[in-house]
Amino acid sequence: MNLIITGLYSGLLGLVFIALSIQVISVRRKHLVSLGDGEIADLQKATRAHANFSEYTPICLILLLVAEIASNADVFLHVCGVLLVFARIAHAYGLVTKSGASWERISGTLGTFAVLIALSLWNLYVVAARLI
Repeated sequence: MNLIITGLYSGLLGLVFIALSIQVISVRRKHLVSLGDGEIADLQKATRAHANFSEYTPICLILLLVAEIASNADVFLHVCGVLLVFARIAHAYGLVTKSGASWERISGTLGTFAVLIALSLWNLYVVAARLI
């Protein structure tokens, strides 16, 4: 078991997480805010993009890992991985650069939910198939 699929997408998403972290640090330094958001809109957006990424990405990667270990569905897993990377980038971009709802945030949210649902159902299917 080499877990190359999960390794690829966790590596890419790890780099996105670093970029979001650097963005938060940069905005904090720009506005001289070390804790909290200082009621600064740019910092609120940056910290929410970072937090939202850290809320959704780990569970998606756990589901991807379980699916990779439990099944042999490489194409499906790559589709989920690619969609997750683009969805998380789109969501963060829309959150940081736009006010309110934007097509980037909406498509990022829908893409993330699609991956969550697809991998959750796939893992349940694999378990059910082995029990029958």
